[in-house]
Amino acid sequence: MDVNPAPAEPVLLPEPKRLGALARLAPEPMKVVLNWGRRYSLWVFNFGLACCAIEFIAASMARHDFIRLGVIPFAPGPRQADLMVVSGTVTDKMAPAVKRLYEQMPEPKYVISFGACSNCGGPYWDSYSVTKGVDQIIPVDVYVPGCPPRPEALLQGILKLQEKIARESLGERYGNGDTARPSPAALQSGLVPPPAPKGEAR
Repeated sequence: MDVNPAPAEPVLLPEPKRLGALARLAPEPMKVVLNWGRRYSLWVFNFGLACCAIEFIAASMARHDFIRLGVIPFAPGPRQADLMVVSGTVTDKMAPAVKRLYEQMPEPKYVISFGACSNCGGPYWDSYSVTKGVDQIIPVDVYVPGCPPRPEALLQGILKLQEKIARESLGERYGNGDTARPSPAALQSGLVPPPAPKGEAR
């Protein structure tokens, strides 16, 4: 019997994904601090469309008080918000407004779909005028099921979102080093051109 077995080969761990040259400038502890700050300072832009909005308001009141989780309700507007909570039935007529306000939010931004109607249309999924889920128009990070969900369900959804933020890497969320930068023409494609000076034809 061999008394001294051969030493096992060392296990090589995969190298973590990094964002090109910027990885050297943002060490891992700094990423943890940045994610911690985003995790516990979520300004909420509430897009209440129906009865689920009442449950959202109940979650912000004294009994459940989601401010203790680092979630600040009722941001002044989309440009000050980090988190959009879509609560209620999204109709086809309201969908462009939801998308427009989401696009006005600064990055990084997150979305919670709160309730069956915003998740998939709910009891009105077969209606001619109801969008089959808010994820048809904007990306959703956390789905909270129920019709309507209780305030505790929203608290659980917020905790799940905070866990996701704590794990995320902005390099993985917003692209990698191989992605080419958009051209100036692509960035200006949706803008209205300035008026031509007087005396010049367009």
